[in-house]
Amino acid sequence: MAADPNSGPYYINYGFQQGRDRPSPYSVAVAPPPQCLPPHRPSAVPHYSPSAPTYTPTPQQYQQDRPASSGRRTACVALSVVGVLFILGVTGFLIWYFGFVKRLAVFDSTLWPSLSSSPTPETVGSSCVFGVPCGSSGSCVSSSKWCDGTPDCPLGEDEEKCLRLYGSNFLLQAYSPTSQSWKPVCTDYWSDSYGKISCEQIGYSRDTYLQFGKTSQISGGSNGFMKLDSSFSNTGGKLQNRLTSSSSCSTGSVVTLRCIGCGVKSNPSTRIIGGTVARAGEWPWQVSLQINKQHICGGTIITPYWIVTAAHCVETYSRPSYWTVVAGLLKLTEMQAVPGSSVSLIIANKNYKSQTKDNDIALMKLTRPLAFSDTVKPVCLPNVGLQAAPSSQYWISGWGASREGGAANEDLLMARVSVIDQDTCNSAQVYNGLITKTMICAGVLQGGVDSCQGDSGGPLVTQENSLWWLVGDTSWGYGCAQRNKPGVYGNVTYFLDWIYHQMQTN
Repeated sequence: MAADPNSGPYYINYGFQQGRDRPSPYSVAVAPPPQCLPPHRPSAVPHYSPSAPTYTPTPQQYQQDRPASSGRRTACVALSVVGVLFILGVTGFLIWYFGFVKRLAVFDSTLWPSLSSSPTPETVGSSCVFGVPCGSSGSCVSSSKWCDGTPDCPLGEDEEKCLRLYGSNFLLQAYSPTSQSWKPVCTDYWSDSYGKISCEQIGYSRDTYLQFGKTSQISGGSNGFMKLDSSFSNTGGKLQNRLTSSSSCSTGSVVTLRCIGCGVKSNPSTRIIGGTVARAGEWPWQVSLQINKQHICGGTIITPYWIVTAAHCVETYSRPSYWTVVAGLLKLTEMQAVPGSSVSLIIANKNYKSQTKDNDIALMKLTRPLAFSDTVKPVCLPNVGLQAAPSSQYWISGWGASREGGAANEDLLMARVSVIDQDTCNSAQVYNGLITKTMICAGVLQGGVDSCQGDSGGPLVTQENSLWWLVGDTSWGYGCAQRNKPGVYGNVTYFLDWIYHQMQTN
């Protein structure tokens, strides 16, 4: 289905609903003027929200003529000037605080940030001047109290995001409230029981736990380690209750953690493919999302219960009862004879914007877990530190049309694409500034290889360290395979924290 490049972006799935004028259940926030947007700054606090620097207006300095008078009179004048400047400074600060900060709080109060960016304690989206916001409650907690084992936020948000997996070898890191930084976990006193606790705390189920491993200390250095305190027996349900900062690690190795056996396929492809038919087991995480036995969108398996797709796929049909998920089959006609898996919950990112396709990601939770096999397997979520590199090879797959306006394909197709850097994709010749940090461009600028309608929600994957990782979910584009109009995908790395939070709380 062709699109007019002057009419704005359109999402590349109209399989079930052809109309363009659908009502959107999501409100689109009106951004403040560009000069009011503060820059983002990195920090080590594990509450990931866009941040704004603390700013105090400097009072205007008035030049004073110094009359020839006694030292006492000069001193009085100087004290008076200092007093006036102090009053102006306090007044300016109050005006800024209750004006600028509060306005930003209204604008960004619903933002759920990405795991790949870390804020300063002064955070947009809250009234916190010092400390870190707990969440929607509006409370503030000192960054030194995050992950200290004691809930300080009303809902315990400060004890939620204290563990993470890093890099392609799944290095386990814990947040240290003492140094306010992430540190690798030493293998001293470690066992599988702690591995299961860690995986559950991150967002996985204990049932999918695979194993923990050991690797030579590759991170930390002078920053040190987090280590189990063998003298402290009460874990209190959170692993951080038993972890302490340490400058040494007697085993000389740190923990790597596999919470699920992901990213492995039984039939790896060695061919350079542009829109050819996939073989059984080649992309075992690919699923078809259907309504009334009709293929609507693609999706990606990340656990036995959870599927990643695009928010625009469920924008109109948001009831779980509408949907079934079919896994392990390559032909749409074969899917007619199977019942598929029912859906119990749909979670669209609440910051999804229908007009721009910003934050275009959603999760489906299945009523019953999938049975993994050679043709049904999960892909790996991209750990922190695993960045999409233009030099890597990326693959897309789906049952979408082979041409603009065409019908869905009977067979699962796949193609190799390249990730295109954001500056190029935002150039005037390509998408002219429409690509945000929640998006990834991938395709071939010369045209000819691309996702198309019916592929929406499906995976963009890459291979690293012999495993396959989910980099993006198919979102939108102008037409299909047009020159200088590559496909646009949701940036899964940006949404990693959001995904784990949903899995953990639902």
